[in-house]
Amino acid sequence: MKAFFCIPFLPFIALSTSAFADGPGIERFVVYGKQEYLIGDSLSASEGVIGFGDIQQRPTLRAGEVLEFIPGMVVTQHSGSGKANQYFLRGFNLDHGTDFSTSLNGMPVNMRTHGHGQGYTDLNFIIPEFINRIDYQKGPYQGTQGDFSSAGSANFSLMSKLQSPAAKVEVGENGYIRGVVGNNFATEKGNLALGAEWQQYDGPWTDVNEDINKTNVFASYQQVVAGGNLNVTFLGYDNSWSSADQIPSRAVNSGQIDPLGSLDTTVGGDSNRYSVSANWQNTDWLISAFAISSDLDLYSNFTYFLEDPVNGDQFEQVDNRNTYGGNITRVLSVDSGDSHFHQTFGLDLQIDDIAEVGLYKTKARERLSTVRTDSVNEWSASLFYTLDAYLGDKWIANAAIRHDYLAVDVSSDLALNSGDASDSMTNFKAGLSYLINDQWQAYANLGQSFHSNDARGVVISVDPVTLEAAEPVDLLVRGQGAELGLRVSSWRAYSMSLSLWWLENDSELVFVGDAGSTEASRASIRKGIEFASNFWISRNLTTDIELAWTHSRFSESAVDEGDHIDGALPFVASVGVNWQINQKLKSNLRVRHFGKRTLDSFNQTRSDSFTVVNANAQYQIDNWQIALSVLNLLDSDHHDIDYLYTSRLPNEAAEGVEDVHYHPIEPRTLRLGVSYQF
Repeated sequence: MKAFFCIPFLPFIALSTSAFADGPGIERFVVYGKQEYLIGDSLSASEGVIGFGDIQQRPTLRAGEVLEFIPGMVVTQHSGSGKANQYFLRGFNLDHGTDFSTSLNGMPVNMRTHGHGQGYTDLNFIIPEFINRIDYQKGPYQGTQGDFSSAGSANFSLMSKLQSPAAKVEVGENGYIRGVVGNNFATEKGNLALGAEWQQYDGPWTDVNEDINKTNVFASYQQVVAGGNLNVTFLGYDNSWSSADQIPSRAVNSGQIDPLGSLDTTVGGDSNRYSVSANWQNTDWLISAFAISSDLDLYSNFTYFLEDPVNGDQFEQVDNRNTYGGNITRVLSVDSGDSHFHQTFGLDLQIDDIAEVGLYKTKARERLSTVRTDSVNEWSASLFYTLDAYLGDKWIANAAIRHDYLAVDVSSDLALNSGDASDSMTNFKAGLSYLINDQWQAYANLGQSFHSNDARGVVISVDPVTLEAAEPVDLLVRGQGAELGLRVSSWRAYSMSLSLWWLENDSELVFVGDAGSTEASRASIRKGIEFASNFWISRNLTTDIELAWTHSRFSESAVDEGDHIDGALPFVASVGVNWQINQKLKSNLRVRHFGKRTLDSFNQTRSDSFTVVNANAQYQIDNWQIALSVLNLLDSDHHDIDYLYTSRLPNEAAEGVEDVHYHPIEPRTLRLGVSYQF
């Protein structure tokens, strides 16, 4: 019987699973998570593992694209690449993270009451070479899932001992330079892993030099303490950039700007994040704690001269916070005849001390006026209990109950918008699976989850600009879903999963293009079908196919509004081929296709579909590796993202023009990397 009860702990374990080629005759092993045999080890058909080997072999344009390893997930960008990505999954335009929770070594990545959007998820602080594995779940079926997890969650584990200590240099078109270095240092009682990343990039834009200047540092210490494994990790991230933001179609069609041009060349930002986390685990207990300090200063201009014909509509969003928290989890196992019962008791704590979350009117990054500025304190406590029951050799049942409490206290520059509030919610989850045989497993899952709303919107009384009365929103909003699934797998031959799912939310969090923020909207319902597969055609040739269809609608009517959900993605396809040509040369080719998205609630305006092909090849010579990546191989001119809203260019009517605004995909670009393994 496999240790199913250990699954909740996997996100916190960062132990290396490779053997190192330290001398002749020693074979190097690399973990490929998608190739793991999950029959009997998975809660649902739509969850899985992404391993170190998966991440290293696939070409990506941005760090955040590691989430595209999740079948059906789409990662794009509508602004400068120093900013958090846009995410799409299961019919959600997740903006920067709204209904998909992400954590790393037990630390939450989503940010509550954030200056740019609720649930803001910036992954630029992660160095892909140091990711050990990503455990993902789609749907709200895990008892360990809390805020922002209705659509699913991803839990990153960083290495505590680097699998491939190396130094790497990458160069590419448009001023791309990146360096990564990492090594292990043995101590008397444990191991210290150190690493760093530095990147510069100008981008392909005609009017803006992105001038990316990103630095990441990583340190992880591991040793055995009191019979358990202790891992302490420090992460540091600093970045600055200029942005090529989304642009209106009419400005390109009239020849006013180039398709890679910009209207406001002074937007951009800078960001930093520093954290320390500690995780201690033995067979019965997991105890973790973390402290995070983060800052974001972001300048945007989406409507140009609609609100202010003289100075323009540029605005600055500021977020300055410290986040603290931890988790205590206890596991108990009981055997009774042919049945095995595994119980998990857990407590999560989190405090967000937000010194400033502000919005300012600016011109060329100079402040003109304050729209609003607030300080916010949020704290939450969560209790959860899960039961996994192996009933004989065929049936596996699971159930979970989770209770979350959240309290907020807002101090605003406008006294009428200050206040405090609290709310709590209890959610239930259950599942049943049947092991048909060693290769087939069937699943049925039910679950509830939630997302929190921005604390400022919960206690608001008046609009800070017009001073008109404003309607507050609920602090916690429930989502609930169900899934039927089937998984078939044969070791080193094939692995396939099929899921039929349904999900509804009591209220949407939607991106508002002309404000650069998220707002609460109507109730919604989504349903879909997903298929994910991996095939080992031969020892040296593998392929994977991922397909996802989604039907998304508002379930609550509104005056002068349709029932389509803006930005919902109806179809996603991804096909990849990995070919180990010989012992020294291997290659990867990947095709990603995203279907047309509706841009308004009446489905009168839709985006074009999107297809991009990426490829790379890697050649190994002893300890040296040379890698060539070609991103956007066919030089597609499709759009990363599209929005429909009103903006105003100089000399246009005061009421502006409703138009499709888009961010183009970056043209074909080549990147060459050379690395040396220690």
